[in-house]
Amino acid sequence: MSRENFNDLIAFLAVAREKSFTRAAAKLGVSQSALSHTVRLLEERLGLRLLTRTTRSVTPTNAGDYLIRNIGPHFDQIESQIASLGELRDVPSGLIRVTATDDVIAYILRPRVEQFLKKYPDVKIEINADLRLVDIVAERFDAGIRLGEQVTKEMTSVPLTPDIRFVVVGAKSYFRENSKPKVPHDLLKHKCITMRLPTHGGIYAWEFEKNGRDVKVRVDGPLIFNSIFPVRDACLDGLGLAHMPEMVAEKYIADGRLVKVLQDWCPYWTGYHLCFPHHHQTTMPFSLFVEEMRYEPAESSHS
Repeated sequence: MSRENFNDLIAFLAVAREKSFTRAAAKLGVSQSALSHTVRLLEERLGLRLLTRTTRSVTPTNAGDYLIRNIGPHFDQIESQIASLGELRDVPSGLIRVTATDDVIAYILRPRVEQFLKKYPDVKIEINADLRLVDIVAERFDAGIRLGEQVTKEMTSVPLTPDIRFVVVGAKSYFRENSKPKVPHDLLKHKCITMRLPTHGGIYAWEFEKNGRDVKVRVDGPLIFNSIFPVRDACLDGLGLAHMPEMVAEKYIADGRLVKVLQDWCPYWTGYHLCFPHHHQTTMPFSLFVEEMRYEPAESSHS
């Protein structure tokens, strides 16, 4: 394949991933008409239509999807290896893109990122707050942060935290007017502040476990959010019970503003992990980032 075909493939991948000639042209620093011409010439040389164009959208054809799946990762790896040349300099440099939920960013990433950037000031970190289980490869992130049970075999992962648990909490003002639930199904009699999960589109069912018995309760209440911090704040306002990672609530539990209930029904889960494509662990500065983030367990237990 000629060199111009490589350039044309890069142009095609940019359009396919951005789903827009306008955005892809801006990203590549070329005109929209020149980019459209480049992709058209590639299609003519291959004898295949790669993109379906309408006035509203640009979507890959079956042939386009094939190229994205099978050729795209190779170009991504080339980009990563070129970026890793920073290791040959005295100071590592480059961009690391990470996706995580807002609570993980606040309580896990932010403190460690501060230390990492002090050590490696020429590195840039782009952090995307998203409750979805983002496709890390397709959306061109270097890594995502997931609970242990969400880690897939296609990804390498390293632990970021010890085991964690989700707790049910309510404000003191709420319990002045409502009794405390004794078992999970008592929650059906309470106002609960819920979350809609974008990956599945449904309201999250609260999960409990005791003596090997798993229980899911589809709670209901006056408020639905798509982020944990508004859930916590509404709970602090006494508007209902909430279910959240203990790290999000612990400050308010410690100062007495929130009260834990159903503690014997709230199990520990495998903690958060940094997940990334297998080849990323050999690149710089990403390998340094992984080591900075890695949780090294001490002799510990949550018993």
